[in-house]
Amino acid sequence: MLMLLDSAGLYFRAFHGVPSSVRAPDGTPINAVRGFLDMCAALITSRRPTGLVACWDDDWRPAWRVELLASYKAHRVADNGGEDAPDELAGQVPIIADVLAALGIPRVGAPGFEADDVIATLARRHAPRAGGVEVVTGDRDLLQLIDDSARIVVVWTGRGMRRLEILDEAAVRAAHGVAPDRYVEYATLRGDPSDGLPGVPGVGSKTAAALLTEFTDLAAVRRAAREGAAGIRPAVAAALIASEDYLDRALPVVRVADDVPLPPVVTDLPRTPADPVALAELAQRWGLTNSVTRLTTALAG
Repeated sequence: MLMLLDSAGLYFRAFHGVPSSVRAPDGTPINAVRGFLDMCAALITSRRPTGLVACWDDDWRPAWRVELLASYKAHRVADNGGEDAPDELAGQVPIIADVLAALGIPRVGAPGFEADDVIATLARRHAPRAGGVEVVTGDRDLLQLIDDSARIVVVWTGRGMRRLEILDEAAVRAAHGVAPDRYVEYATLRGDPSDGLPGVPGVGSKTAAALLTEFTDLAAVRRAAREGAAGIRPAVAAALIASEDYLDRALPVVRVADDVPLPPVVTDLPRTPADPVALAELAQRWGLTNSVTRLTTALAG
């Protein structure tokens, strides 16, 4: 089974979940690093993957998505044009990358694409021969990848690492009222303030799910609105018609790209560190000995 990590989601969670008092011998904050490594060790120990990839945001707000929808993640843009993230976290991300390299855990990103797109591409590429794919994330957008027939599930971190949930198609239907293959349309209709998606005015989660259940897909919903179908309230129909341009632009923004031009990736779980000397130096320099030991022990199985 191949495990794909939504790396940014995990290290953001670690940064906010591990006390800022956790620091390296020189005083550098390492709470995100330590938390990320401990999360990886726990996941490997509990889920026993045979492959592991840390998927990376080489571009957290791709220009092609912004060109389609200017509001996309606009509220997260810092004054310098980068992502608005705490300085104490930004300095820890390169340390995480260095430790992953020393361990031999592949870290994969792609220029112009988000980690979600990398995850989608690797999931589609490897699911047929990996014996299943587990996507570790707290990002609802990745629910669209769940596919029982391809054995792609989400290991949901939304409730914390001690309350992981394994989400399949039935779980998505139970929580949102739609199947994963309709989740993109559902999210586009409903909107998502965390990503700068306004949604269709007056259409919340329940209405979005009801419309897609009644009319099968968004194309049929939009057609029914234009035709004044009895199954859509006039106010909702008017909002859908007024939102035609938004719907056209937002759908490809919400839909993850599963055709990112990635080189071949060796996904096998490394049983021993790729560079034990570098790993030992990193562990000593940053005060990560216990976390590194836990992770190497988990990898050794």
